[in-house]
Amino acid sequence: MARATTLGRRLVLPRPNPDATRSLVCLSYCGGGTAPFRAWAGVLPADVELAIVCYPGRESRYGEPFCRDWSALAEDTMAALALLGPRPYALFGHSMGSVLAFDVTAALEQRGGHAPAALVVSGGDAPSRYAAQRAKPPTAADSDERLVAWLRDTGQVDAEVLGDADLRSIAVDLLRADLVAAETYRYTPGVTVAAPVHLLYGADEDEPAADVTARWRLLARGEFQADVLAGGHFYTPAVWATLPQLMSVSSTVSSTVPWAVPPAAR
Repeated sequence: MARATTLGRRLVLPRPNPDATRSLVCLSYCGGGTAPFRAWAGVLPADVELAIVCYPGRESRYGEPFCRDWSALAEDTMAALALLGPRPYALFGHSMGSVLAFDVTAALEQRGGHAPAALVVSGGDAPSRYAAQRAKPPTAADSDERLVAWLRDTGQVDAEVLGDADLRSIAVDLLRADLVAAETYRYTPGVTVAAPVHLLYGADEDEPAADVTARWRLLARGEFQADVLAGGHFYTPAVWATLPQLMSVSSTVSSTVPWAVPPAAR
């Protein structure tokens, strides 16, 4: 088995697959890194390579300064995607990553760049609603104690990490830094994407899935699919472990996307 590789510090390949014909690229949530996605390399088809964008200030980029505004984070993400080369790919983002994935896809389509063949947005409300959502906890202005409580209550960070003072401090710093950048994002009215969009959303999320679906649907010029999955913001552990197997668009465009899950397997 090939060992994990990092391309230019920005892009992590947990299981390099030079023979792959397609890629699934993942963008993390506020305060997240690449670890929650790495095991997905084992559940993808043999011809799909998993790639995970590493944001500045963590893991292989620990010595780099955090992105302090959204535009810098988006540009950094596009620089990471440029490392993929010409191979077709789908772009997946969870929570903050879903809005970042949308914004990057729209920018690449507008610029004539190597845009994703499909966009999968997970666990996040539509970009048109994001500024209002970011006014709710957690916010960058919250105390360390409140951020720790949020990390604990959502299950975003393991109890063992929060129980270690040094690791807890790192987790809070990462979350606060990403919140600072996220709170500068503003959706530009009228911006949509041409790529097929697949929305994944937790049944136990605070916002009604029907409302979130309706808002995302307005941002997709092409094919749109929405699925409500078991659990809350991070679904159930079983759903998260096999989430790539639930990512799909219809067979009419399956030849253009990085995976094609037969309907019976969903």
